[in-house]
Amino acid sequence: MWITVGVIVVLLLLGAFFSGAETALTGASRARMHQLEQEGSRGARLVNRLREHKEHMIGALLLGNTLINILSSALATSLAIGIFGDPGVIYASVLMTVLVLIFAEVMPKTYAINYADRSALLLAPLVQVVVTVLIPVTTSVSWIVRHLLGLFGVVVHTEGLASNEEELRGAIELHRGVDTEEEIKEERAMLRSILDLTNVEVGEIMTHRRNVVMIDAALPPSAIVDAVLDSAFTRVPLWQGEPDNIIGVLHAKALLKEVHAHGGDLAELDILAIAHKPWFAPDTTTLFDQLQAFRQRREHFALVVDEYGSLMGVVTLEDILEEIVGDIADEHDAQVAGVTAEPSGSYVVDGWVTIRDLNREFEWRLPDERASTIAGLVLNEARRIPDVGQTFVFYDFKFEILGRQRHQITSLRLTPP
Repeated sequence: MWITVGVIVVLLLLGAFFSGAETALTGASRARMHQLEQEGSRGARLVNRLREHKEHMIGALLLGNTLINILSSALATSLAIGIFGDPGVIYASVLMTVLVLIFAEVMPKTYAINYADRSALLLAPLVQVVVTVLIPVTTSVSWIVRHLLGLFGVVVHTEGLASNEEELRGAIELHRGVDTEEEIKEERAMLRSILDLTNVEVGEIMTHRRNVVMIDAALPPSAIVDAVLDSAFTRVPLWQGEPDNIIGVLHAKALLKEVHAHGGDLAELDILAIAHKPWFAPDTTTLFDQLQAFRQRREHFALVVDEYGSLMGVVTLEDILEEIVGDIADEHDAQVAGVTAEPSGSYVVDGWVTIRDLNREFEWRLPDERASTIAGLVLNEARRIPDVGQTFVFYDFKFEILGRQRHQITSLRLTPP
């Protein structure tokens, strides 16, 4: 009898091991395990290898836990029947339910949840042995499960990069705190922006052509120099014949060197000779690809064109960096945000303000897939050109049209929910 009791105790300990190991290995921080592996931790490396074959790991742990619980319950029932007779079945069932629930399930899993990383590193070597021994059984079980689920049209597949990205986005959103909300707001915005580099196109962040300073290359050199000095930009496109025909990009520093080389004689300047060859980029290029192109070409300025080759605007390295870190203002930037807060809680917004800037600043969730500016969003949702004074409600936001110039919305009042 005492041998049987001892075996039951050992089986309960083994059940606790299987339950705790399952919780610890599935709940351990993937980022921390990866970092520890990079630092040379063999335990972390083993944890990562087990999680790479999660199906075999879970199958082996569940199989071991199920066998342990059934065997311990069977021994307890046999022992109780020998002592109490037929009522021993009830006594054994009640007692084993309590013991298994407390000592083989709740207690080890509670500890593993609170100390997942530590427990995973400690239990990984033992779990590896169990997985290796039981892999023929778990492989057979997995094969049976896949085919049974296939009968119901369920396809079992491994999570891909998309789910990993969604998991990372979720982790960023969870990085919140009541006391530190203002401190980490910019951090969350930067992390989200980095993930968006492969999804956002340059056409969404470029400076539109109507706001681009361009100079007619046919003007006298003195007039071109004056125009460059009046501009707040370092690089200015040169056009010939018509504004769409960009023939070069004039750098203010190169112009200054040329002026100095000619002793200040502007009449002798050859503007086209010092202008750089224009570089054109499609408006559908992602920010990540454009950033890589900037690095490879060692250039900071590109002209954006649409599918027909028409000039849409310009994009710079600073534009892409601002998408990550927020606005980078220098002494020449115009201090116009385009957004004015009102005491009522609404905002007066210029039509050209981008949805991404609003979402970043106020952590809203306005969609920016079909329109890049707030005026474009209203036109897309309203399916018409609204009149001044009209009010719309989209995505629980209230949009009131305050100004319009021809067919363009210049100003609106936006009230968040």
